[in-house]
Amino acid sequence: MLKRCVAKDEDIEAVVQRMNGGASSQRVHLENGETDTYKPAFHAIQQCPNTDIYVGETDTGEAVATFQLNYVKGLAFNGKPRGQIESMHTRADMRGQGIGQEMLAHAVKLARDKGCCMVPLTSNKERSGAHRFYTSNGFVPTHEGFKLIF
Repeated sequence: MLKRCVAKDEDIEAVVQRMNGGASSQRVHLENGETDTYKPAFHAIQQCPNTDIYVGETDTGEAVATFQLNYVKGLAFNGKPRGQIESMHTRADMRGQGIGQEMLAHAVKLARDKGCCMVPLTSNKERSGAHRFYTSNGFVPTHEGFKLIF
């Protein structure tokens, strides 16, 4: 059984490792392994009322999975918010054990509990395994996404 909880200061290294371990070729050159560079953003997210970073921990307390959940206001769908999932990653050697499913189900439950009308997410086109995972869990590829990276 995986313990799912809001990430704490002591989780930042594991969160950064999971996130960067799944970085696409568009982003990988923009990241580094120095946890200290991520701390200001991590602490700002901890203070933000509409965003949380979650970790999935093993029985020994090891953080092996992560995702960020942003509650985004919108006018469509009668003004109901969305529960935008970002940076969902499971440690490579732990994939295929149901951890990702458990984390995804937790994200969806959190969004439903907040009254969200949907749970959108994006996944880089390079991550075909992630695409199979999301569609096998009921997500439908309805839009074509675009980004302008600086």
